[in-house]
This record gives sequence, C-alpha cells and structure tokens, in this order.
Amino acid sequence: MKTKDELITLLIEDVEEFNSYVQENAEAGIDLTEVDLSNVTISDAEFNNVDLSSTSFADAHMTNVKFENCDLSSADFTRSSISECYFTGSVLNGTDFSYAVADYCNFSEADMAGCILQETDLTNSDLSTSYNLNACRFDDGTMWPDSDMLPDDFDGMYSADLSSLKDDEDEGANQDY
Repeated sequence: MKTKDELITLLIEDVEEFNSYVQENAEAGIDLTEVDLSNVTISDAEFNNVDLSSTSFADAHMTNVKFENCDLSSADFTRSSISECYFTGSVLNGTDFSYAVADYCNFSEADMAGCILQETDLTNSDLSTSYNLNACRFDDGTMWPDSDMLPDDFDGMYSADLSSLKDDEDEGANQDY
C-alpha cells in the first residue's frame, strides 16, 4: 500500500497511474483523510470509493474528477472551481462548498445532509436525485439550477436560519401591562 504522500505525488504527477492504483486497490480501501489538496489543479482523476473525509480542496481547480461513492464528510471545497465533476453516491455530510462554483456537476444519490452551500454557484449542476438537500445550509447568495435539476421536495427559497427566529414573548417584551 502506498502512503498518503506517495498517492498525492502520483495524483499530481501522473493521474493515469493514480487512477489505476485506485481501481486496483478499491477493495482494500484507500484512505486520503485530512489531506491538504488546496490550491491544486486536478483533471481526470478518479477517487472512486476513496475516504476523503476532512480533506481540503480549498481554492482548487478541478475538471472531470470522479468522486463516486466517496466519503467526503467535512471536506473543504471553499472557493473551488469544480467543473464537470461527479459526486454520485458520495456522502457530503458537513462538506463546505462556500463560495465555490460547481459547474455541470452531478450530485446523483449524494447525501447532502449538513452540506454548506453558502454563496455557492450550482446553476448548471444536477441535484435532482440527491438526498437530504433540505438539510443543507445555504443563503440568499446560493445560486440554484432550474427546478428540474433539484429534488421535487426541495424549496430553494432562502429564509434566515433558526438563530434569527424570535419567540412570541420577545415581540411583546416592550409592551406595558
């Protein structure tokens, strides 16, 4: 088994060899947790069935990368440029896509619970069969795709988070009795 450092070097220097290694060792499970891949450019990589939880892809540029059936829990994609990437069947619990552009990405069957999508541009991406999109965090700066690319039960209208809600008691607190 290669070390994390050897795999990262392979990913950056010879993506075809990296993809072959991942495919050959998929059964054994590849651990790339807590790796720093920020500010890198990645094209045509296949991270299928790889554990990438808590890995940083902040400010990265990715094109045609496959994250199929990956654990991306708490991964960091802030300010990343993500184009034509596949997150099919991946776990994105707590994954941060804030200020990222996800252009023509596929999130089919991805678990989006707790995913952070603040100021994220998802305009051309397919989230139609993703799970738990209602349990993600987003704001009025999040740009959603057309409704046919969103789950039927999803409401993309921004409403302030629960911390902004007030009790009925709070509204009448200044009234004299």
